[in-house]
Amino acid sequence: MNPRRLLAVLVLCLLPGMPALALNVEPVKSPGGVEAWLVQDHSNPIISLSFAWRGGAALDPAGKTGLAYLVGGLLDEGAGDLDSQAFHGKLEDLAISLGFDAGMDTLHGQVKTLTANRDVAFDLLRLSLTQPRFDAEAVERVRSQVLAELSRQLQDPNAIAQRAFAKMMYPDHPYGRQVDGDPETIKSITVDDLKAWTAAHLGRDQLHIAVVGDITPDQLRPLLDQVFGSLPATAAPVTTPEVQADAKGQVEVIRRQIPQSVVVFGEQGLKRADPDWYAAYVMNYVLGGGGFASRLMTEIRVKRGLAYGAYSYLMPRDHGALAAGGVATRNDRVAESLQLVRQEWGRMADGGVTADELANAKTFLNGSFPLQMDGTGSIAALLVTIQLDNLGIDFVDRRPQLINAVTAADVKRVAKRLLDPAHLATVVVGDPQGMQAGQ
Repeated sequence: MNPRRLLAVLVLCLLPGMPALALNVEPVKSPGGVEAWLVQDHSNPIISLSFAWRGGAALDPAGKTGLAYLVGGLLDEGAGDLDSQAFHGKLEDLAISLGFDAGMDTLHGQVKTLTANRDVAFDLLRLSLTQPRFDAEAVERVRSQVLAELSRQLQDPNAIAQRAFAKMMYPDHPYGRQVDGDPETIKSITVDDLKAWTAAHLGRDQLHIAVVGDITPDQLRPLLDQVFGSLPATAAPVTTPEVQADAKGQVEVIRRQIPQSVVVFGEQGLKRADPDWYAAYVMNYVLGGGGFASRLMTEIRVKRGLAYGAYSYLMPRDHGALAAGGVATRNDRVAESLQLVRQEWGRMADGGVTADELANAKTFLNGSFPLQMDGTGSIAALLVTIQLDNLGIDFVDRRPQLINAVTAADVKRVAKRLLDPAHLATVVVGDPQGMQAGQ
């Protein structure tokens, strides 16, 4: 489960008195045609820049999974005349934060700097994008770090479950692979692979940018051209095919001699642009996205003490979507816990939500939203996500009304559309008593 793509915020408080957040988002276009969204904030001498390209790990070639992930880990490991040590030395000396991160459908980056160091920070970003070095020492060091993390994951029941579930849902699609690859594929990636991926996918036509902080539109415009203007005008096409989750009620049991089993379950979800999104968002909060306020937590933990937690979430991706969740419980209670999950899945599909559940969900989802914007960096990252999801420059202002417009009938309709216990696919990692694959 990617934390940056979980749309149910698990905050264990309600904030009904918090006012709606208003952001003055300005579109800015450079002389060279590079576009960005800007929120000016001159209260502190800080600037945050967030950006992303469409086309992430899903575009990794066959046999090279983890390539985009390695690119993300290496773009700041030396550029231009600066090797890794010199590059990071400059960042540290001037307290500049710069980094990249590959997701399944995107490659993200961010810079945060004091206003006084703005020009240096933006120039280091330019170098990392246009002249990355991919020196052998840095490549092997980062490769070793990734391999060490993969080795740890292969012993982690949660990671094993998530990997198996992805393959179950998308057996013949890039979404069935992992962003960080596998040991064999990571070992096979060459410097030429890294250079080719970077040259192919960092085109301006797939780029989205947001800037928040102590900078004006007139100051920003030339900097946009300086940093991004020399990138290719177009990126390689995003060729990821559309896909439906292969959820047909199957159960996979991966035996491990551990006292507690990890369970992941899910079925086909809906994309962010779907007209039913907000009804599904509210529904998920009540079902399993609302922490102790959710039905899954109430039935499985609070009433019966079967697990520390149980949850559900919506995972919209560019070319497919899931409605999914998880639970971890003692081996002798796995079957009972799963039965309760299916029961609540079906109860929501059959009956929807009560008036109180609907009101509480709206209060929380609107009240907690400003907590995601606790600094210039988080606001810039949110604005890039809004661009990627095509939600519109005024989305932050419109969001409360979109949630408040959801009715109980809307929730019941979308629950009936999405939730079918007979289709709920499941992966169990552990030694569940009385359970075999297919049950």
